[in-house]
Amino acid sequence: MIRAAAVTAALACALLSGCTGSADGEEDDVSIEPPEAGACRVLEPADVAASSDDSPTVPCDEGHNAETFLVEELSGPLAEAEHDDRRLAQEAYRRCDREFRRFTGADESLALRTVLSWAWFRPSEEAWDAGARWYRCDVVGGTDASESLVALPRTAKGVLLGIPADRWMACVDGEAVIGVAPVPCNEPHRWRAATTIVVGRDEAKYPGDRMVAVLSRDYCSDSVGAWMNYPLDYEYAYTFFGETEWEAGNRRSVCWARTDQ
Repeated sequence: MIRAAAVTAALACALLSGCTGSADGEEDDVSIEPPEAGACRVLEPADVAASSDDSPTVPCDEGHNAETFLVEELSGPLAEAEHDDRRLAQEAYRRCDREFRRFTGADESLALRTVLSWAWFRPSEEAWDAGARWYRCDVVGGTDASESLVALPRTAKGVLLGIPADRWMACVDGEAVIGVAPVPCNEPHRWRAATTIVVGRDEAKYPGDRMVAVLSRDYCSDSVGAWMNYPLDYEYAYTFFGETEWEAGNRRSVCWARTDQ
């Protein structure tokens, strides 16, 4: 009933040339139309963490750092959900993560070792109240922790197939990897995301941070040693993910090698 009333109101406003009341009595247009897949944008790192985004699109043959690879229109229970319903976030995570790999050509390991990432956006609260029911997934050149987002090619489709160029791989230029935003590996760096290791079965319950940290430490020691061809002395580090990502399906930790190569 609530959504039907919102849609009816939106249709009535459309017939009257658009009318969503604002606090000062003025009227603004609120679009409920979903965005288009394949559209490109210029985003800031802070935009990546936002729940919605209305940045203008730009031609994909011009400079951009975000490309929409998936637009999903909602139906069923999710169409009746609240704007901030956790189920929507879970569904978006599952779909965006899977389609990001399919779109870029990454496998599960490579998807965790690239400087590229994905962000998802839902309609604004005003558009949701007016009946908008969709979410979009963008491939972006970094994360909300990045100093800046790297530029993308005309399309990022297939960019991680085969052996990707260093410009797409994640490295860190710092004494430690924790708390430092990755940079492309074609820039100066001291650590490279060399491998990933599996720390649990698909059906397993989350064993706790301590257990995952111990498994990551031990497995990454072996994995990085093999990656570096078993030198007598080497440094390694690891990044593991918490219970939220575990519940979303991630069973891997990232292993970092100390190297400028």
